Amino acid sequence: MYDQGTLFVGAVLPEVIRLTAVARLLGGTATLRKMPQSPLEAHEILLNGLPSRALLHLIEHLDFLRWDDSFARAIGMSHRTYQRHTAENTGQLSSEQSGRAWKLAEILVKATSVFGSQAEAEQWLERPAVGLDQRKPIDLLATPAGVELVEDFLARLEYGVYA
Repeated sequence: MYDQGTLFVGAVLPEVIRLTAVARLLGGTATLRKMPQSPLEAHEILLNGLPSRALLHLIEHLDFLRWDDSFARAIGMSHRTYQRHTAENTGQLSSEQSGRAWKLAEILVKATSVFGSQAEAEQWLERPAVGLDQRKPIDLLATPAGVELVEDFLARLEYGVYA
């Protein structure tokens, strides 16, 4: 029989691991002031805006995804705006851009867990998916409803429920 303390630790540990993995994709402590230990801390970081270098770090450490129209819509930033952030390398992303970058990193972490490698996860994001009506997952990340569809589909894949 489990006591409440054991259940609490068991429920928190996966969340901290997930948050750490997402933060690492965004540069970890080298780009973020601190690693978030809870969803509320992640919220506060995003509300204040991620440093531009967090997005730069994410993009520099992608294996297959490249900047194209789908990627720009998923991030909510034009390529020209991204180039300005690259040149300045000192600014902050808006809370909207921060949230989108975080969500892309979250989905990438989840897809990496499901597919076994970041390279496979990135390739999956770029391929039409039967369970998403032959749409590419990256294309759906442009809206909250699309993000929810991708997250739900990943959860189904994780548990072997494809339809």
